[in-house]
Amino acid sequence: MVEIIYDAFAECFDGTVVQILVTAKNRKLLERAVYSFTALPSTVFGDAEGGIVKWVGPEDTVDGRPGAVVQLWVIGKGKKAQENLYDKLGRRMRQGILVVPTTAVFDAISIETNNKFEMMNNVGHCGDGYEEIINIYDREMISIPIMMGHDFLVERFIHFTDGIMGGNLWLFCDSVDSALEAGELAVEAILKIDGAITSFEICSAGSKVETNYPEIGPTTNHWYCPTLKNKIADSKVPNGVQSIPEIVINGLTIDIVKEAMKKAAEAVMDVPGLKIISAGNFGGKLGPYKIYLKDIL
Repeated sequence: MVEIIYDAFAECFDGTVVQILVTAKNRKLLERAVYSFTALPSTVFGDAEGGIVKWVGPEDTVDGRPGAVVQLWVIGKGKKAQENLYDKLGRRMRQGILVVPTTAVFDAISIETNNKFEMMNNVGHCGDGYEEIINIYDREMISIPIMMGHDFLVERFIHFTDGIMGGNLWLFCDSVDSALEAGELAVEAILKIDGAITSFEICSAGSKVETNYPEIGPTTNHWYCPTLKNKIADSKVPNGVQSIPEIVINGLTIDIVKEAMKKAAEAVMDVPGLKIISAGNFGGKLGPYKIYLKDIL
């Protein structure tokens, strides 16, 4: 029987996000582009945090090719966060997607917003003046000539919105194998929630606010490291627990984050070796939004 710590809560905070559709000629090329674009989810270093919303078939894409809906996030909202996201979006699109043969990018925001980025200055000018704006697929696209023998297409305007970052579940398991099984099921469940991502998928290293080495950012949450259980006096690892993966969730709205947490928790209930479901927080030091497990389970 899995124990649920109903009084545990995930501490969430504001973010700014874009949601785009990436397509390519085949799944191999698509995966390379998507994983490159969403890699390094390291907002703590001033970078951006990405993840996959869902994979989609040719019947559900703008250009009739295999696709994936992905998000890119930065912490905070307002002008500074928007400028940061615009910069990081351009960098990752140029170096992660444009360079992969046959790829194209379309706006794919799924909620109403009037906020949008003009993509000419941060991506379009990769054409060095030879780029042009065309109308295709009933959309206004920037067409950028590249050496592969086809043009790279990116939608001229990509919408952005405020969202919620930091939803999470902690899965206390009796082995690494049971933790991996539970983690995979949780990630699969989140992929079915439109508008949500799990930026680290199965995250092996939860962090804490306190640190002896601030120059490298958040460090390991040592109280919950199973290998330290018999080495430190204040370990918080329960008896019989050998692995505690964290599932981190971002969503376009707080209701989407709640739904993703709920579905992920429900998906892992029957995993042998899962002993406790909880959530991680920073005691109110990080963000203004609290999602209690008692409110969603």
